[in-house]
Amino acid sequence: MSLSLIAFIVLIAAFAIGSFTRINAGLMATVAAFGVGTLVAGMPIKEVIGQFPAGLFFILVGATLLFAIVRINGTIDLLAYWAERLAGNRKFLVPVLMFLLTAALASAGAFTPAAIAIVAPVALALGTRFGISTLAMGLVIVQGANAGAFSPVNPFGVLANVMLDDAGASQDSLKLYVYCFVFNAVLAIVAYVLVQAIMKRRAARQEGTKTGPAGTAPSLGGAGVPHTGGGTATAVATAPAPPATVVKTAPEKVAVTPIRLLTLAGLGALLVLTTVAGLDVGVASLVIALALIIVDPGVQKPAVESMPWSAIILVTGIVTYVGMLEAMGALEELQAGIASLGNSSVAALITSYVVGIVSAFASTTGTLGVISPIVTPIAMDPLLTPIGVVTAIAISSSVVDVSPMSTSGALLMASAQPKDERLFFRALLLWAIAMIGIVPLLVWFVFVQLGIG
Repeated sequence: MSLSLIAFIVLIAAFAIGSFTRINAGLMATVAAFGVGTLVAGMPIKEVIGQFPAGLFFILVGATLLFAIVRINGTIDLLAYWAERLAGNRKFLVPVLMFLLTAALASAGAFTPAAIAIVAPVALALGTRFGISTLAMGLVIVQGANAGAFSPVNPFGVLANVMLDDAGASQDSLKLYVYCFVFNAVLAIVAYVLVQAIMKRRAARQEGTKTGPAGTAPSLGGAGVPHTGGGTATAVATAPAPPATVVKTAPEKVAVTPIRLLTLAGLGALLVLTTVAGLDVGVASLVIALALIIVDPGVQKPAVESMPWSAIILVTGIVTYVGMLEAMGALEELQAGIASLGNSSVAALITSYVVGIVSAFASTTGTLGVISPIVTPIAMDPLLTPIGVVTAIAISSSVVDVSPMSTSGALLMASAQPKDERLFFRALLLWAIAMIGIVPLLVWFVFVQLGIG
């Protein structure tokens, strides 16, 4: 058994144990990184420590601290109130507005974690007000970020366009953006409808268990619930909460206070600093968070205490292990195996799966950068189209960003209520696994086999 295979098996084991027990998978992965790195790969401890994702750590700490403050001082309530006024009674506009807002930020150049960090707290709070599953809203905004992520000015788009340039297809940059945008828009619709349907059935089953003695309550979660005129069964079967209390024509007013205005200015500064000035999201968030704490010191203690430290340990631990895999050459060995395949079409499919799996546990930007030398010769095959190959790779690598081990997924968990953390983790994990299994094959067939481009 090769050293690389042993290392991958250990990661899978830590991941599986963490998924089905209360033991933090990130903590196990961190310890395993030292064990495998030093005992199996013969790496010095300092080199293993060097794989700790300091940049990702600062992003998570900075963003979660800032938005804990935003939540505590009521600014999220103010933004949700404004969005609620804009949507009115049109519940369907809520996910649409949040998708378009996140996509616009990403298209303008905001790094996807920055766009998600800005929109997620508002979107989840607004979803709660409208009786929309916070999980559904979370998936919608991640797809919104991915929809705009391959604009020519976004870091994802820059890396993907390098692949197009190397393959002699720089003129297809706009096509790449449009294809990724449309695909993620469709996926956002599918995610929203599917999750909402699942949550409604779950709420119906729970209500059915609570409301009727055994033998007196019909199956409220079934598709064919009869309308009895009383309204109870209909309300339960169609929404998590009674429709009359979900949407308000006149939402309760949220006051505009000086601290909330200052916080909004801080969020605007975050956007400018990360998109125009190119400042790291984590550093910018920490600077703005400190400024708000100086103005209102009382928010510091509750903000720090409410930060999702377990999620931060989870994400950084897994990424540390993946970094150790890269340092010991396990990922290069995997890439060399792909490059040795003779069929470019099959190589494109396998590469799509590889970037999907790796990106679910590591940085999508880093994954695209590492995989670029392998993609270029595949894309230059005269039997394939460069735009088709690069689009398939781009979508496969970014669609799994909802994984709780990625920055975007971790930010969603950070924006959720503490009581929903484990639910979010398992749901995001299952969705990421589904994306890994389905999307690479789908985009390979559409963009590579059919040659759309």
